[in-house]
Amino acid sequence: MKNIFSIWQGRKDSGASFEELVAPHIDRLYRLGYRFSGSQHDAEDLVQELLVKLYPRAKELASIEKLGPWLSKSLYHLFIDQVRRSTNSPVVLSEEVGVVLESVACVNAGPDTYMVRQQQFSKLEKALFSLNVDQRTLIAMHDMEGYTLPELTSLLETPLGTLKSRLHRARAMLRTQLAE
Repeated sequence: MKNIFSIWQGRKDSGASFEELVAPHIDRLYRLGYRFSGSQHDAEDLVQELLVKLYPRAKELASIEKLGPWLSKSLYHLFIDQVRRSTNSPVVLSEEVGVVLESVACVNAGPDTYMVRQQQFSKLEKALFSLNVDQRTLIAMHDMEGYTLPELTSLLETPLGTLKSRLHRARAMLRTQLAE
């Protein structure tokens, strides 16, 4: 994802300041995009589309106080728009998942530990992607990325009580899926 800025290298306008603004947020945006879409390719496309749309608004981005949450919200809205336009189901398990999850595995672990972790990752991922888009988004943003519920009320434009009940139901569904 770091090579995304090569698109703008030849330009003389606000490309450098745009890169300085968004570069610290690329990894988080990619992780969110991956958790939303379930595919490395789709996550990269999602982040790239967001950056392409925001590039002409670089000066406006500089005036945003908390750019990270704002970018996450924009990525979420872009994803939801893509889901609405799509005629296919947005929940597709990717074959690329193993590559991403391998980077999380402990390097010093033996083959038995590695195999158990791979099975746990596969089971967790299957359970996560069995949730609907709203539940998966909430779990990803709250439990995985660390956004607080008050922050999510603003990002997702949903009342606090609704978020609490959705988070509770999503966690309960995850527990059920993982218990099976």
